[in-house]
Amino acid sequence: MSDFLADLSILDVGLALGALAAVWAVVVRVARVGRKLSHVADDWLGEPERDGVPARPGVMERLAAIEQRVTVIEHEVRPNSGASLRDAVDRVERRIVGGDQ
Repeated sequence: MSDFLADLSILDVGLALGALAAVWAVVVRVARVGRKLSHVADDWLGEPERDGVPARPGVMERLAAIEQRVTVIEHEVRPNSGASLRDAVDRVERRIVGGDQ
């Protein structure tokens, strides 16, 4: 072991420290990217409820809720069996136009 240390130069030590610094920089960058990917996965999949924090639905669950709301809105803005908001507006319009003549 002492022969190994005796054969080391300052240049060798500097190169080793530089290599360790480069490896550390790569590890830090990979950890940052991994953390960001973890946040994306949490947003996509959602998070269960835990102490003091409400559950957060994932993207697919939120899309399903949006589709349900859009279906209700479409029902109201298109004429159908007379129960939609569009049908009510059409009835009022017919009364107003019919009353002006």
